Amino acid sequence: MPQTHPPDCPGCAAPDLAFAAHDHAHCAADALARAEAVTAANNSRLTPVRRRVLEILLEDHRALGAYDVLARLAADGFGNQPPVAYRALEFLVEQGLAHRIQRLNAFTACAHPGEAHAPAFLICRACHSVAEAEAAPAREALDREAGRLGFAIERTTLEALGLCPSCKAAA
Repeated sequence: MPQTHPPDCPGCAAPDLAFAAHDHAHCAADALARAEAVTAANNSRLTPVRRRVLEILLEDHRALGAYDVLARLAADGFGNQPPVAYRALEFLVEQGLAHRIQRLNAFTACAHPGEAHAPAFLICRACHSVAEAEAAPAREALDREAGRLGFAIERTTLEALGLCPSCKAAA
């Protein structure tokens, strides 16, 4: 049975929700509202294409490739040229509304739009569900070790591959 959450629910961004039954419509609606606020604060806006791409990413807690997004955009009448999808995805990543998952060469909606955070991505190798977990402690340890070696980290992406609870139970 899906969990229901109040409108200001801080738990909607909880990493375990990606792998659990929950009120996903509320989860997506909350993320869209935060996206509108983030883009307005950045003097930018969600055009119809950008908004639709974000909606597509928010439909599931999964990573989607650019061509998967493009196919959905084309079916919705937004055109079928790759730059349409890539520009929208690039904008969403720049605004902190989506992340690129390098391992899958795909994109996922950000669980914490508008917040400074150090995400680690927990990627199910079977179903490609993606949960965004806090990686600040790991990043701090990596920064310490890099500093000891005289290296200055500019950007870090942590991706962990494994099995989500559903796929683990099915295996």
